[in-house]
Amino acid sequence: MEFNHRSEHTDDNMLLIQANIDDMNPEFTSYITDRLFEVGANDVYWIPIIMKKGRPGLMLNVLVQEDQLDRVENIIFSETTTLGLRYLHAACHRLGREFVVVETTWGPVHVKAGYYKGKLIQYAPEFKECEAIARKYEVPLKHVYEEVKKQFKQGK
Repeated sequence: MEFNHRSEHTDDNMLLIQANIDDMNPEFTSYITDRLFEVGANDVYWIPIIMKKGRPGLMLNVLVQEDQLDRVENIIFSETTTLGLRYLHAACHRLGREFVVVETTWGPVHVKAGYYKGKLIQYAPEFKECEAIARKYEVPLKHVYEEVKKQFKQGK
């Protein structure tokens, strides 16, 4: 798995781009999210909001490095119905992270481990790998997660 955040660090020169949207088919959100990640967004999320005159809408939030702004703007303006964007300057403190492979009865699974000041403080099995195992072996997803976490703890 590709990964480039092994050391805890702070990323400066980030932008949080926001757009309020009330006239777009909400089914488009997953496609737009995928497109934004493809062009370099670090994070993308949508928040349901109530806009003027009580209209339901969505707030699009995109975290991106400043040097990727043009590519992200292009996707937002071409794929959504927004007429404008807000820009908030941001810095992001990122934990040191690594992938650890654990062996299970179903085969290997990656676990993402997070470190704060060199100390392991959180870990999570990779969802897609666990989902694939659950489907293939017809076992509950929660059991796969439990087994992966158990094997990870035993290995640490």
